Amino acid sequence: MKSGLFGFLFGMWILILVGGGIIVTILGPFSVSGFGELDWFIGSVIKAVIAISLVVLWIFILSKLKNWIFRKEIKS
Repeated sequence: MKSGLFGFLFGMWILILVGGGIIVTILGPFSVSGFGELDWFIGSVIKAVIAISLVVLWIFILSKLKNWIFRKEIKS
């Protein structure tokens, strides 16, 4: 049982680190131009939508990982 829990925690930390890396390296320097005073607002909305989408994707992946690990634990 401990190996399943540790596998889940390891997967969770990997997703956190990968998500943080994507946010910092790709979304951080992202900017929009051509909309005048709304450049910062449109850029922020795009960054927020991408960040929220990543959170939803990470929750979906962790849910599938949890189900896979605990099904495997129940069968053995």
